[in-house]
Amino acid sequence: MSDHTTSESAISSAAPQRRPWLRVVLMALPLASFAALAALFWFGLHDGDPSRIPSALIGHPAPQTALPRLEGLVGNDGQVPGLDPAALKGKVSVVNVWASWCVPCHDEAPLLTALGQDKRLQLIGINYKDSADNARRFLGRYGNPFGIVGVDDNGRAAIEWGVYGVPETFIVGRTGTILFKLVGPVTPDNIDTVLRAEIDKALKAGS
Repeated sequence: MSDHTTSESAISSAAPQRRPWLRVVLMALPLASFAALAALFWFGLHDGDPSRIPSALIGHPAPQTALPRLEGLVGNDGQVPGLDPAALKGKVSVVNVWASWCVPCHDEAPLLTALGQDKRLQLIGINYKDSADNARRFLGRYGNPFGIVGVDDNGRAAIEWGVYGVPETFIVGRTGTILFKLVGPVTPDNIDTVLRAEIDKALKAGS
């Protein structure tokens, strides 16, 4: 009897010593699993670079969203037109989503102006949730690189284009298919190595 009682006593006294350690391990496992999955998602999918976030629209037709013109914006040929989806076919297009209140948009504006000198393509601006006066002042300050400016005052078009946040830039091929998406501003570091390289691919592809 005493041996049996001693054995039970030993088991019962050992069990509480193991439980706290096991509890800590069990509590830590979900957190460790979540951290591992998050790391794989970030580095494997994005490569740690937000400009490489993929777009579900790449390889698909550009949204057929018509946008009104920016009132009062005049170019060399008169009033700059709004965005007619038909304009996205027949020529390689660079579509830039921008706003006057967007700080990086001010930084990339001179680079887009320079890019607009390339007559092999057309630059299209989508002005996102902006006021007409501020948008016109913005383009007056830096120069208007866009042959077409569509006004997305309620943000619906940006949603249809899959925009994460301004600025973003898309390359649309001659058939109206989205070929590339740059998340974030055009910069001196990526305009030649990334954006122009993708534009050249689109021009050579004929699609």
